[in-house]
Amino acid sequence: MLDWYRSGTPTERKTFWACFGGWALDALDVQLFSLVVPTLLGLWQISKAEAGLITSVTLVASALGGWIGGAISDRIGRVRALQAMILWFALATGLSALAQDYTQLLVLKALQGLGFGGEWAAGVALMSEAIRPQHRGKALASVQSSWAVGWGASVGVFTLAAALLPPDIAWRAVFAVGLAPALLVVWVRRNVPEPGVVPAAPSHGAGPRPSVLTTALSIFAPEHLRVTLVGLLLGTGAHGGYYAVTSWLPTYLRTERGLSVLGTGGYLAVIIVAFFCGCLAAAALLDRIGRRLTVGLFAAACVVVVLAYVFLPFGDTATLFLGFPLGFCAAGIPASLGALFSELYPGGLRGTGVGFCYNAGRIVSAGFPVLVGHLSERMSLGAAIGIDAAVGYGLVVLAVLMLPETRAKDLGETAAPRAVALPGAAGRRLPQKATP
Repeated sequence: MLDWYRSGTPTERKTFWACFGGWALDALDVQLFSLVVPTLLGLWQISKAEAGLITSVTLVASALGGWIGGAISDRIGRVRALQAMILWFALATGLSALAQDYTQLLVLKALQGLGFGGEWAAGVALMSEAIRPQHRGKALASVQSSWAVGWGASVGVFTLAAALLPPDIAWRAVFAVGLAPALLVVWVRRNVPEPGVVPAAPSHGAGPRPSVLTTALSIFAPEHLRVTLVGLLLGTGAHGGYYAVTSWLPTYLRTERGLSVLGTGGYLAVIIVAFFCGCLAAAALLDRIGRRLTVGLFAAACVVVVLAYVFLPFGDTATLFLGFPLGFCAAGIPASLGALFSELYPGGLRGTGVGFCYNAGRIVSAGFPVLVGHLSERMSLGAAIGIDAAVGYGLVVLAVLMLPETRAKDLGETAAPRAVALPGAAGRRLPQKATP
């Protein structure tokens, strides 16, 4: 599976590590908040509902950021957009360390979400165009594993800060660490070139390029509408099934099964390692059996594992071991979506389409945890979780059946003409074909 990396060009390798580092630091910044919530509940005397609102606002902002950030990458280029988004979320996270009250933190976390979603969209578009078609799936799924690396790093940073500093300083220190991604921008600027197939946003001839807003709305044009709606359905099912499980499974296992292992560091470690392995498994499958079959297999496996969790009798030890297949299967779908979505749109809309389909599904999927709550009033909580997860992952299977197989698709033909200056022609520019 690593043959693609060993045989890759220096540009491919640098692009991979730029995106790997960006996404890992994304995860570091995002996961830090969940770790400091208990501290803030005590220090600021805020309610759990208020803490939950920060998470929800960040989620919605990341969805909007993914859509707009993708459009920005179509407008100004992948590398420039990637740098801007990394700098954005790093500064927002770092400034969170200076927040003096709940409202300030809420605003800063919303700003962080905008950068977080946009960085993912720009990174996917960059990777999809910089990596050879036959290895695109491996590279994009492998880079998704960086989330587990950042997640684990956030636990380490928080643990160290909590051990060395008093609580009222420790939470600020961990947010200050969130400034670290800003240093990555310097490396990206010096080492990662713009992919040769990156076009400007669609335009007519050599005239002015459309605005970011026009580009963002272009994915709803008649020729792209079907793909956009099916992509939204796929993103909704993937996130809906995930949130249905992660939002309610801990409550179910603690309250109805009397299990406590979910609150232990061992269980968290198992989930993180499983997520990493799930991404690598998706990397091995995407270019071998195709995008559709890979996503469908992981979706079906998620349903089986969730049903085992809620219907089979087991104790704490079995819960710990079942955490691995749960994290493994849950990772395979998001690890596959970058390659799939990036191959559904032409170059001038690739960042926009990827950012919208993946992130907008997060907003729509917010109804799945609510549905579990309503269903649990008429049946057991375990049955409600199982039904809701099955519906979510069933939507994933339905969506991939409606999409074409795009494995190893050549994206070079989507490059739009670029304008270049003619020697001695002051201010005049003529279109030039992009390098394939």
